Amino acid sequence: MYEQKLPMLPPSFELETKAVLKQLARANRALAELKGYADTIPNKHILINAVMINESKDSSAIENIITTHDDLYQAMSNASGASPAAKEVVSYRTALWHGYELVKEREMITTNMIIEIQGTIEKNRAGIRKLPGTVLRNERTGETVYTPLEGEEEIRILLSNLEKYMNEDYDDVDPLIKLAIIHYQFESIHPFYDGNGRTGRIINILYLVLKGLLESPILYLSSYIIRNKSAYYRLLQEVRTSEKWEEWIVYILTGIEEMSEETLKLVKKINIEVEIMSMEIKERLPKIYSKELIDLLFYEFYTKTIYIENGLSVTRKTAANYLVSLENEGFLTSEKIGKERIYQNKRLYDIIKFMPSN
Repeated sequence: MYEQKLPMLPPSFELETKAVLKQLARANRALAELKGYADTIPNKHILINAVMINESKDSSAIENIITTHDDLYQAMSNASGASPAAKEVVSYRTALWHGYELVKEREMITTNMIIEIQGTIEKNRAGIRKLPGTVLRNERTGETVYTPLEGEEEIRILLSNLEKYMNEDYDDVDPLIKLAIIHYQFESIHPFYDGNGRTGRIINILYLVLKGLLESPILYLSSYIIRNKSAYYRLLQEVRTSEKWEEWIVYILTGIEEMSEETLKLVKKINIEVEIMSMEIKERLPKIYSKELIDLLFYEFYTKTIYIENGLSVTRKTAANYLVSLENEGFLTSEKIGKERIYQNKRLYDIIKFMPSN
């Protein structure tokens, strides 16, 4: 077992080593390319929703909350048969959206915002840990590897220090290096009974948005962590036990580079499909075509009559006729779930479903 008083930030070690700076340059280039491309796309909500679905699924999978895209389809369309795991993933996505909107509105990340995000994920108001007994164990052996600090007051002091480190650029450390430090610190504070990992991964993207490195919340490390899970936990622990910051920071920077490149491929695929379907509907169904309709069809990978009715300000009958026409032409598939018919944009669904996670 390893137990220690967690030092305040910033770390008192040399962070900008040769290895870190080399990987930092690569990560910044890849991230800037993703941001540049995403900024040219008119309806960013299409990309945000699509990428968030995979992130919500992958981030939850790290915590052994396993679901499929089909399960998510059921949960997102409010089907009664949705699995508990899928409902948890949907709650994560709700928390992510909420956190993004808070950061855009307030231009800061605060302890209270973090508590709110965790409460949305877990659907409770337990808040900061108050009771003793929290330990982090090795998944495979069950051995206790780390005991985080106990006591709400002590935890809040650490969170206040973390909040200051996130919001105030009183040093010249690159924000991507700081992201690695912030993620380590939050996971080591471990302020909640549950949901720390998922909350910490949401903080990652909120920090990138806060620092202007991304306009849209479209870059996530969860898929990278799943593929390199043992290294993730090993390197976290080595910072705690041996203060090996360099390896940890390089790991996170490598994740930013790899996921920027993968996300760029994904958003390009989605954008191309939007253009193709837009052109095809315009040719084959010119009477119902509109840019607003295309936006609605790609907003989620499913839609309902009520969404078209409200989104286009048409009657329910007209909205239903639009969807039937789109299905007849092969643009959508549908199924009856409960009392209503759900229409799926299978092209978008397949792009999202078949992106690699591990």
